Amino acid sequence: MAKVAPWRFDPNRRRVGRVVAIAAAAAAFALLAVTSLAPPPLPVSQTYAFASSQGTVQVIAVPGSASGVIVTRDDYSSKPGLQTYESGSTNRDWATLVMFLAGFPMTDSNVTVMMRWMRQENGPNDWWNRNNPLNNGWGSGGGSGFGSYDNLVTAAVNCAEALHSVGGYSAIVAGFQSSAPTAQIESAIWASPWAASHYANGSHWSYAPVPVYASPPGTWG
Repeated sequence: MAKVAPWRFDPNRRRVGRVVAIAAAAAAFALLAVTSLAPPPLPVSQTYAFASSQGTVQVIAVPGSASGVIVTRDDYSSKPGLQTYESGSTNRDWATLVMFLAGFPMTDSNVTVMMRWMRQENGPNDWWNRNNPLNNGWGSGGGSGFGSYDNLVTAAVNCAEALHSVGGYSAIVAGFQSSAPTAQIESAIWASPWAASHYANGSHWSYAPVPVYASPPGTWG
């Protein structure tokens, strides 16, 4: 059996170990320095796939460095048109339709005056009588306001035309156009040639709330 020499202290061994340790520390520090100075990793790109109604597929790759864009869109709104008002069924709807067709503000005060006016002509529970709520002679073929129309929409069109076409109604038009106080518009109605009685200059005029009634099916055309 071979003899193993006892371990002896070698001064060069400590020197070599010290050099190795220093070299290892220096390498670790250099690696840390390189890591800290390296740029951050790029964001990961995203891929999106879209399928059309025809079955084709479109793939879009968006770079991770792409920044979002905030788009400001204009506000938009809508307001009712003729078809909306034509689809009504009540005396209030008809009064509002006349305001719309005549180009008057559709304010509560204007609609209230029109509904009161309609009540004076036909009463609230039969306001659609002969499809002529205001007993308008313009285009109804009846003279003296006792004619009739095919439907209530046609009646509203003729009412709007009459108000703008007859000079004696100009004060009524001005009152509605400015949404004047109800008393001002009603005084203009009494003074106009619309009714031969002039509504007894207002003594026959009612200020009680007008009940809302729907007309029979088919009266609106």
